[in-house]
Amino acid sequence: MRPSTRLACAMIFSAAIFMMVHTSHAQNSPKDYVDAHNAARSKVGVGPVTWDPTVAAYAQNYARQRSGDCRLVHSDSNGRYGENLFWGKGKEYWATDAVKSWVDEENDYSYNSNTCARGKACGHYTQVVWRSSTRIGCARVKCNDGAIFITCNYSPPGNVNGRRPY
Repeated sequence: MRPSTRLACAMIFSAAIFMMVHTSHAQNSPKDYVDAHNAARSKVGVGPVTWDPTVAAYAQNYARQRSGDCRLVHSDSNGRYGENLFWGKGKEYWATDAVKSWVDEENDYSYNSNTCARGKACGHYTQVVWRSSTRIGCARVKCNDGAIFITCNYSPPGNVNGRRPY
């Protein structure tokens, strides 16, 4: 094999490896989280969120703490951030899976009464679309038992009692 052919083969192989690694990571990129949030926010006429590295660092630190047990226990941000948590096991779960699970609570939220349907949760949804929560940071870890834990934090926090999300 000529040196130029070997170089071309090596470059193609390297590009293929890069694409495989990049594709698997891309499903949890900041853009994936932001786009999923902004799709829900746009639907109700709320402005977009942006990725905040400080909020993301907080989320990543907390996700690492939960990787040992994967329990859905809220962090103690002392009111600094709002928070949504996701847990899933049995397959790979991604950014869009977590945000979709939170946004699916829209069906259980009544804007007119600003309440959740009886026996239902909707606070994850209202946090996603909370008008004044404009910066987010999210993180995903695979827990020791193989489950997936995802957290998104919001600044400023939403779900203020007595206020509507939008």
